Amino acid sequence: MSGTAVHIPTLHTERLILRAPEPRDCPAWEAFLCSDRGRFVGGGPETTPGRAWRAFASITGHWALRGCGIFVVTRRDTGAPIGSCGPWFPGDWPEREIAWSVWDAAHEGHGYMAEAARAVLAHAFGPLGWDTAVSYIAPDNARSRALAERLGAIPDPDAALPPGDGDTLVFRHRAPETDSDAAGGMEAYA
Repeated sequence: MSGTAVHIPTLHTERLILRAPEPRDCPAWEAFLCSDRGRFVGGGPETTPGRAWRAFASITGHWALRGCGIFVVTRRDTGAPIGSCGPWFPGDWPEREIAWSVWDAAHEGHGYMAEAARAVLAHAFGPLGWDTAVSYIAPDNARSRALAERLGAIPDPDAALPPGDGDTLVFRHRAPETDSDAAGGMEAYA
């Protein structure tokens, strides 16, 4: 028997650890995806535990298929999983996405997801070498829209949408300028 080793980095911020999904995260993920909060990511109250498990397996397996994926966001002080955030690119999507979800309302309003998303953006535009990414956001998800704007993303009404997401808003993240870009170096024109 042979296996595939997948390296999933761990990102650290002042208050958070972003790490690989683990089986112990499944109960918190299931509670989120099967709740009304899960409707923004394809779940909702009608979601079965089996479907939630398959969705969790999908985000976990994405790392092996694409070399990037969704991190579980945990608090440094408690180790408790509070959400998910990561750079990913599902197979039928037109662009790479920076995605985030706060799993429970008790963790909103503390800046956790902004902190996590900044670390993910640095990872996407640094080690992963991305030069742009989007966030696909449901029009009625005011908190996610506000976070995208807080992160400096701008609406991109001309961007292509994933299949079946006709009313989704697209916010564009751009890589930060490098010193050579700002100086007008040749790298800026490559």
